[in-house]
Amino acid sequence: MQVSTNEKPRKVKSILVTLPKPDSEKSPYYDLAKKYNLKIDFRSFIHVEGVSAKEFRKEKINLQDFNAVIFTSRNAVDHFFRICEEMRFDVPAEMKYFCISETIALYLQKYIQYRKRKIFFGKGNASDLADILKKHMAEKFLYPCSDVAGEETQKFLTVNGYDFKPAVLFHTVCSDLSDLAEVFYDVIAFFSPSSIHSLFINFPDFKQNYTRIAAFGLSTHKAVLEHDLVLNIPAPRPEAPSMTMALEQYIKQVNK
Repeated sequence: MQVSTNEKPRKVKSILVTLPKPDSEKSPYYDLAKKYNLKIDFRSFIHVEGVSAKEFRKEKINLQDFNAVIFTSRNAVDHFFRICEEMRFDVPAEMKYFCISETIALYLQKYIQYRKRKIFFGKGNASDLADILKKHMAEKFLYPCSDVAGEETQKFLTVNGYDFKPAVLFHTVCSDLSDLAEVFYDVIAFFSPSSIHSLFINFPDFKQNYTRIAAFGLSTHKAVLEHDLVLNIPAPRPEAPSMTMALEQYIKQVNK
């Protein structure tokens, strides 16, 4: 049974973020925890498993046919270079890289000499790359992705007539969350429909009750509602472009 939205929300003292623990102590989540005396835990509800070279061959994709790659995640970067190595394909120096964010673009340094490559990036979604991509309409793009690839990116590329090929290089798998069975959080923050799916795979009888649900992205919002949950903290919004900002605005309201 869900709590009525008319009932006064309880104060937020604990948050579960359904992402891996940040590598850096400078994460805005730690700043949020310190500022409002919160308990914030991190636990990825999903993980990825790479496809084998044998599986990849079944997709009948010839890596030599492409002169540009579109990356929307670090996982895509890792598994692209992994499969290239397993397929004994030497990525040409002329390859062009189009990344959905600067963070992902900089991550390429793990595999290539950054300054000597043609690398372009946006601000967080495919449409941000629009102006750059328009100048490269003649390119043949490879789009490394998971078996639950983001619909937004593929739709954007298709609608705008780009010559691209999705390449499933990794599978998204639900993590084992059995150790959370008896744990309660005031807020659970989700970042993908797959994470919400994982919640119900692990806990088929999950009831929201007094737990507030935060969700990032329209597809995640949709998944929350499809599972008959109340979406308490949507993000991004114009006044809250990040999850931490959305959480802080909500906490300011209910922790008075």
